[in-house]
Amino acid sequence: MEQKIAEMKPNKGDINSVIMDYLISEGYPAAAEKFAQETNLFQSDAFDLSSIRERVDIRNAILAGRIEDAIELLNETNTMILDETPLLHFKLLQLQLVEIIRSVLEKNNGKPASAEFRPALEFATNQLAPRAPTDPQYLSALEKTMALMIFDADKMIPEMKELLDLQLRETVAGEVNKAILESQGLKPEARIRELVRARAWAEAQAKPLHLLPANSDIGLDGDNVSAAHDSDAMVTG
Repeated sequence: MEQKIAEMKPNKGDINSVIMDYLISEGYPAAAEKFAQETNLFQSDAFDLSSIRERVDIRNAILAGRIEDAIELLNETNTMILDETPLLHFKLLQLQLVEIIRSVLEKNNGKPASAEFRPALEFATNQLAPRAPTDPQYLSALEKTMALMIFDADKMIPEMKELLDLQLRETVAGEVNKAILESQGLKPEARIRELVRARAWAEAQAKPLHLLPANSDIGLDGDNVSAAHDSDAMVTG
């Protein structure tokens, strides 16, 4: 079995290709450019530094809570993306409402007067309320978001607290990145993520049947990939 596993390990060229795919998909232009030079990898159509940097700028704007800026940048990149993905558009607008509410809460130590929420109410009325009747999940999401203006933090249910968790920015940023890649005719997800899921599934199936030796290494450890981009984590330049 050990010999079969060794024979199945990818060669260096395959590994380099997977790493490059990851750097491009996840938005590490400087690391991708340097890695391509060091490995003499063929630079495909996906290797467009300006396009990667556009995705990085959009992602950074979302992670910083500047959702209006992110939407403007996204429309500059491709005016059709939000029209063709209404759910993603709604999620961005919902996140923008969350950020408006967050700003009000932070400025008033979590105890704002009702009048302080006027900008949030106007935004919800103009941008989200017209979309809510078109889909039940839109209405439910809007109701939960509006509830952030009513309940104190210690009385919020978990679903409401999740809206104020900064992880929501990460989630939406990831979905936007996938939508941009798909609009460019590229895979919406880095191949290494598919490989990791495939490895996990294969191990889950094989271990109960004792088909794998203990501590087997089939060449997909994440440590080999992370070192390639530690110094270029979502550059903003």
